[in-house]
Amino acid sequence: MRYFTKEWYKEMQIRGFLVFPETKKDWDENVAWYKAEGRNFDKLCREELEYRKHDLLKFLPESFHSYILSGTINCQFPSAELREMAEQWRKEYDERNKLMRKEYRDNYISIKDSLHENVVQLYEKSLHDSRVRSLEMPSDDTFIMTLDCSGSYHYYTDVKLTFIGVKKLQHLDLRVGSLWLYDEVYSTEAGFDLHVLFDIPLGELIIGADNVLIEVLS
Repeated sequence: MRYFTKEWYKEMQIRGFLVFPETKKDWDENVAWYKAEGRNFDKLCREELEYRKHDLLKFLPESFHSYILSGTINCQFPSAELREMAEQWRKEYDERNKLMRKEYRDNYISIKDSLHENVVQLYEKSLHDSRVRSLEMPSDDTFIMTLDCSGSYHYYTDVKLTFIGVKKLQHLDLRVGSLWLYDEVYSTEAGFDLHVLFDIPLGELIIGADNVLIEVLS
């Protein structure tokens, strides 16, 4: 990935982590809900913080570190200082993210006319949040991926992607159940390159092929 990288995705999760309840009443109601469900709110907060601690320390400036290391960044209602710091960081992040997305979109528009109509459909009918049902490689130059798109933005059923004239296929730990997150497409002399960021586990798929066939399965 050149734009929607693993590092970009991890930082985006931090952006979501820094969204706090608006009022103390909202915070208390949230804590009460967990308690009513028989769940230990403090324990869940500590576990989430431990899970994200490495990325929090990596992506957030040093002014946040005392809150991270003490556990107060998410285990108690945020102070006015923390809320202001988080709001400023989110604003700066959103500006960077907007510029990055525009840069990729401008690049895509500049190459769109050189892409096969199937490749355009592959990109423009987003497969975000679809899940891998099966993976096949019936020949050296054919790769087939079937996706469950019931939870995605388009199709809402299973879709079979058949990549033909495959020249390049790189992936780490892509498996049944992997979640399609974000994708980029690029024009090549032979056809196109597709880069996809998957989760479960987090990793990248790169396919270079002549074309792709898209079959909606009923």
